[in-house]
Amino acid sequence: MSTPVIGVLALQGDVREHLIALATADAVARPVRRPEELAEVDGLVIPGGESTTISKLAHLFGLMDPLRARVREGMPVYGTCAGMILLADKILDPRSGQETVGGIDMIVRRNAFGRQNESFEAAVEVSGVEGAPVEGVFIRAPWVESVGAAVQVLAEHDGHIVAVRQGSALATSFHPELTGDHRLHGLFVDMVREKLEAGSL
Repeated sequence: MSTPVIGVLALQGDVREHLIALATADAVARPVRRPEELAEVDGLVIPGGESTTISKLAHLFGLMDPLRARVREGMPVYGTCAGMILLADKILDPRSGQETVGGIDMIVRRNAFGRQNESFEAAVEVSGVEGAPVEGVFIRAPWVESVGAAVQVLAEHDGHIVAVRQGSALATSFHPELTGDHRLHGLFVDMVREKLEAGSL
């Protein structure tokens, strides 16, 4: 089997934890800060952090347009927390000047589960992940208000959508990289590997 090269957008957020999780899931993991680094990866993780700051830094580093182009072309991408917001085609309550990469036909509400001091952990049943529920770490987490017909809902918590997939794009409200359970990263690595083996990357 081919070993995918997967980047982690390294502008802000828990980059190191994602790099470790991807390596544990049998990928070659690299930080991505420049367009030429983005061009060398087979897939990309957009980590948690602050979505407005990440979008501004992506523009500053010349990454926003190349990132949008690669996602449109079908590069596999996985967004966690702020990364979910950045993959949304629409934000319900955007900050002034806030932009997204897009790629998933969904409307997302920022900070929907509350502020930093209202962070929590919960067991989440995720479709496509075998075994026990995933332990979700929710930190100023968004939720998905609505999805288009092409979007597959993978998980809900308290009646709200917290994990989705559309084609080669995956997103979760929560942070699986903080738990030591790398099954979701394994799912994403498999998605990238399938694209590679199909010759569509």
